Amino acid sequence: MPILKAAIIGGGHIADQNHIPALKALPERVELVAICSRDIQKARALADKHHIPLAYNNAAEMFDSDSKPDLIINCTANNLHYPFTVQALENNCHVLCEKPPAMNAAQAVEMADLAQKKGKVLAYNFQLRQTPEYSLLKRSLESGRLGEIYHIKANFLRRRGIPGWGNFTNKSIQGGGALMDLGVHVLDLALGLLDYGEPDRIIANTYDFIGKAGGKGLMGSWDAEKFEVEDACFAHLSFPNNASITLSTSFALNTKIQKNVNLEVFGTKAGAVLNPFALYSEMEGELVDMEFPHLEETDIQFKNTVAFLDFCEGKRSNICDAKQGAILQKIVEAIYKSAEK
Repeated sequence: MPILKAAIIGGGHIADQNHIPALKALPERVELVAICSRDIQKARALADKHHIPLAYNNAAEMFDSDSKPDLIINCTANNLHYPFTVQALENNCHVLCEKPPAMNAAQAVEMADLAQKKGKVLAYNFQLRQTPEYSLLKRSLESGRLGEIYHIKANFLRRRGIPGWGNFTNKSIQGGGALMDLGVHVLDLALGLLDYGEPDRIIANTYDFIGKAGGKGLMGSWDAEKFEVEDACFAHLSFPNNASITLSTSFALNTKIQKNVNLEVFGTKAGAVLNPFALYSEMEGELVDMEFPHLEETDIQFKNTVAFLDFCEGKRSNICDAKQGAILQKIVEAIYKSAEK
């Protein structure tokens, strides 16, 4: 396969710390040729830091250049995922977009349809799919060890983790709070265990008590007057086959544990907990707990970048694709609508 030329749109922390190192570690498959940011000095500084030849503050200029990329990594703010992804697809580029897919379901569906029309790959960076624990959980399901999954508890909770920096509390930029930033990660994992089906019933509540009170947490101080999103969201999703998901996510919650990112899975033959991974079942008429203390750590961003490149090359991949991203965004929108009622 020819080496693909890549460019990054968005010059922030996630590009610097996650995507650029992953791409630079795959020189036999991809060449990182450009950084594009609205601030040309920021783009140039990041390009120089990582020895990337080109820097732009205009994406159209980048797409018209002799070094036009074959693929784009979209690391922009949530409200810019849609316009820059559409622009990249219109210029016949594959796209790996940061989560969440978009600000609303209509945008995510439109992006999926455009990718299909253009014959290009659109995928989303839900890198928790690449943890060894989730990979083992998926294999346990596929082997039949769990039986049929009928309920999943999905948690991404912070005790006092409202970011005191960036735009995380700005609804017009982020689209939402804890659900859009954190909950989508474990929602993606849970949906992946249920073949990414769509629920037919959703009931949800959102809260902003702690956010509106203001204060200082584990991620700095935040301004209560500018807090426009939910600090906690709880939802119950029921599916046509009677399976269900209970989703709990928070920026801030009065709880003991500082951070809780986990799935608890209930199947007809066995149950499982994701972190630390364990299976619970019976054998020879006796209850049995199976633990896996020797799972190796892995670079999940690197693995998700590999999965994206595999997808671009037509290989089998476990990346979150455009269709799944659209389903997830529909569910997120339905959760917010239920909470409003």
